Order: sequence, then C-alpha cells, then structure tokens
Amino acid sequence: MTRSPLDAIDHVAITAPDITSAVDWYRARFRCEVEYQDATWALLRFGNVKLAFVVPGQHPPHVGFVSERAESFGPLKTHRDGTRSVYIQDPGGNAVEVLAPFASSGEAEVAG
Repeated sequence: MTRSPLDAIDHVAITAPDITSAVDWYRARFRCEVEYQDATWALLRFGNVKLAFVVPGQHPPHVGFVSERAESFGPLKTHRDGTRSVYIQDPGGNAVEVLAPFASSGEAEVAG
C-alpha cells in the first residue's frame, strides 16, 4: 500500500506589535529572506519553514499547514496574496490555518 505524501507546515505566525522591528531583529540574527512585508504583516523564508509576523487583533498567532483536503475543513477565504485558507482550532484552542495547495501559475506562496 502506498501512502500519500505528508502535509507540509507552510509557516508559523507570531504576534509582532511592530512588524519592521521584528523583521529587522530576525534578519540581523538569522539568515533568511523577506518574502513579503507591509505595515500589518511580514513573511520571512528560512531553509525549512516560513515565519510570519502578524499585528495583534488582525490574525491570531497560528501554524499554517498546506493540505490537499483544505476545503474539507470549511469554506476557504481568498487572501490578498491569492492564497486560499480556513482557520480552525485544535483541541487545545490553538489557531491552525489550513491552506489549499498553491497554484503553479505563479500564485504567491504566503498566507497570514
């Protein structure tokens, strides 16, 4: 029996009251690339996962997974970057974002 590939963690999102300061702090200490940054959120790419910064009240701190079955978790919302996802909670009340696989047509690989 062949097993399907494992789902991937796309990103971990943490709260940052000042997005610019957070990006500057991480970039000064770790080798990473800025994939996206504005006043309300940013996304840094590391070798194995992406780290998102979200301002309090806009998105909850969360873990984002890419899943072929994303639509089975609930209605997907299209985000400003073109990704589609739904937020759910795990049994401990932690926020989990489930993203649909990214389109190969150049759709951005971020969510938040």
